Amino acid sequence: MGGIHPPENKLSASAPIEILPPPATVTIPLSQHIGAPAVAEVAKGDKVVVGQLIARAGGFVSSTIHSPVSGTVSAVEAVTNGSGCKVMAVIISVEGDEWAPTIDRSPTLVTECALSPSEVVARIAEAGVVGMGGATFPTQVKLSPPAGKRAETLIINGVECEPYLTADHRVMLERGPEVIVGVGLMAYALGVEKIYIGIENNKPDAIANLRRVVGEFKGGFLNQLPAIEIVPLKVMYPQGSEKQLIRALTGREVPSCALPIDTGCVVQNVGTALAVYEAVQKRKPLIERVVTVTGRGLARPSNFLARVGTPISTLIAAAGGIKTDKTGSNENPQPTEYMKIIGGGPMMGRALSNPDTSVTKGTSGVVVMSPRESVRPPETDCIKCARCVTACPMGLEPYLLSRLTQKQLWPELEAGVVVDCISCGSCAFICPSHIPLLDWIRLGKGEVNKIIRARTAPPSPATPSPAATSTPAAK
Repeated sequence: MGGIHPPENKLSASAPIEILPPPATVTIPLSQHIGAPAVAEVAKGDKVVVGQLIARAGGFVSSTIHSPVSGTVSAVEAVTNGSGCKVMAVIISVEGDEWAPTIDRSPTLVTECALSPSEVVARIAEAGVVGMGGATFPTQVKLSPPAGKRAETLIINGVECEPYLTADHRVMLERGPEVIVGVGLMAYALGVEKIYIGIENNKPDAIANLRRVVGEFKGGFLNQLPAIEIVPLKVMYPQGSEKQLIRALTGREVPSCALPIDTGCVVQNVGTALAVYEAVQKRKPLIERVVTVTGRGLARPSNFLARVGTPISTLIAAAGGIKTDKTGSNENPQPTEYMKIIGGGPMMGRALSNPDTSVTKGTSGVVVMSPRESVRPPETDCIKCARCVTACPMGLEPYLLSRLTQKQLWPELEAGVVVDCISCGSCAFICPSHIPLLDWIRLGKGEVNKIIRARTAPPSPATPSPAATSTPAAK
């Protein structure tokens, strides 16, 4: 149902993962995951090493944060993130590259696991692993289904249908054995009966590589698990969304306002599988990730393994920087003005207000776009073509949800199931009138979610009356 075929623009698909050295300074936000922000455990002047805990989880749905570098904490203060909002962060001045002695840095693949399922989940929580596909939901929560729910199927998302991005593709090619062990660890923790890895047909090399890895595995706890099935999928955006992936691989429909676990499924990303392997088998916290840095405005579209906290501007410089205008002289080339830097892909990502904002656990890519590419054509009147309805993978009516938002008709918007929108941007992409449908729908969804939270929040304790709290007058 629904979906579109935007130009793939996988400019960095053939670029091997390059390891970036730590920058001079890192800025590590305490809120880089869904849920409560982490709480700082360090203060200005503290010395830290790579892998040291610097912030503990702030609640059940939260994640720990570890230092990606060694050095001195220069500040714990509010900074402006890429969206222009103030968030608390730990800033560290880098001094050398000393790692915590508990981390196993050897390249040896570890396939044995003597831990219990609960101990596997505990190590994942300790390491601060979150969903690496962009959603950043704490992984230990997904691996702990609520009472009354059972995970029957583990689905690994290797689709990477977002245009331009190739980080997951390179991980499947270069870190296949570690990914498969990570998949096995999650399946073991959940006790599932089926394991699927879904990969779009435009990545035949990744499909072949993971099939080879699975076929060659001998020994280890993987032999005690259900067979891992690598499933090629048709090329369709947004095939990598949880609900669409579940339908493609199992035929099950996730009901409106429900979660994947309601269909017996848990969905994780291939990057998450790699992070789980490192957390459980190597005791390595989530302190770095693969990031695609790409766009026609860059000299050398690349894939980097970058430390969390690295400035985006550092990644752009490592990718050769912005191309120069061909009309400039050899002695004085003129830089082309690229007006938009997107965190994530062009469909679901968001424009960054500050190029010095930091890489976080959820930074899957950075796309540099030219004015011609990034400026939306002038909006015209809706022609009632219903292309947005056809394209919506959730079966919604984007044109109607947009109008209801503009008129602030919140009850009608909630009845239109705006909360089911996955913000894929298919409607805005396909609209011939260039109406910013997704922008309006995001605004309306935010307002409806506020109303739902207020309606379902437990009542606050009644405030005592002044008479009840006053001191009796002396007789």
